Amino acid sequence: MMLDFQPIGGVSLALGESPVWDDRRELVFLCDIPTGRLLALRLGEGIVREWVLGENVCSIGLCESGRLVVALTREIILFDPDSGLSEPLAQLEGELETNRFNDGKVGPDGAFWVGTTDQRAQREAICSLYRIGADGRMLAKKTGLIISNGLAWSPDGRIMYHSDSGGRWIERHDFDPATGAMGEELRIAEPSEVDGRPDGAAIDCDGNYWSAGVSAGCLNHYAPDGALIGKHPLPVPSPTMPCFCGPDLKTLLVTSHRYLSAEALERHPLAGSVLLAQSAVAGTPIHRMRGV
Repeated sequence: MMLDFQPIGGVSLALGESPVWDDRRELVFLCDIPTGRLLALRLGEGIVREWVLGENVCSIGLCESGRLVVALTREIILFDPDSGLSEPLAQLEGELETNRFNDGKVGPDGAFWVGTTDQRAQREAICSLYRIGADGRMLAKKTGLIISNGLAWSPDGRIMYHSDSGGRWIERHDFDPATGAMGEELRIAEPSEVDGRPDGAAIDCDGNYWSAGVSAGCLNHYAPDGALIGKHPLPVPSPTMPCFCGPDLKTLLVTSHRYLSAEALERHPLAGSVLLAQSAVAGTPIHRMRGV
């Protein structure tokens, strides 16, 4: 399967992340972390709205109410893109002040799952993955992480995938979609920098895992057992997350970043672009947070 990725004209982000397809509004919501922007993108048109939230916007999920659950630097908020109003839901506590939220998604259990990242130059395994319910209670579900990333769930909701960009591994867990209970981890891949250090991810309708190889300018396409099905080159050096979108979930969108040297930016003028390609395989419907 060959994928022909093309950039969306006029869109360049510092650190684009967390694209999520809202089938009700027919929009892709995504964020530009360091500029504090939450963006709404319409396929065929480009960016149609943006909101500046005043600090890092790290990840986004959809809610049943139509609101968005948004991870800021150290706070989780509920944001209404129609009114522009927000309210606090949870606060990061018990971690270093230099840690911030990172990759987050709503799981099949209707809760928001979000991890943290160590932002210091010398990173350590001091971060966690949290489950946050409608009551705002945060439960640490995994600890000892460097850069929590790569959340995705199988189509039936019974397998959770998770990666550590700092540890360079991808794991899967048995998962109870009714309760959010996780089984023991099974490490399925340990991609090198050359292979593509794992960043954000998505699942297709066949249950295969698509991982942004942020260090290698590619999308890595894995089977559930970790076997590499395909490696798809991209016209950017640092992709950050794929997302299946569009009415048939066959448009594959990929965000990227521009954190490169001046020389590298000259060689890679599309860095920071949002890319689109038509996929032969569809994605899976996105879960929405319940009770908020």
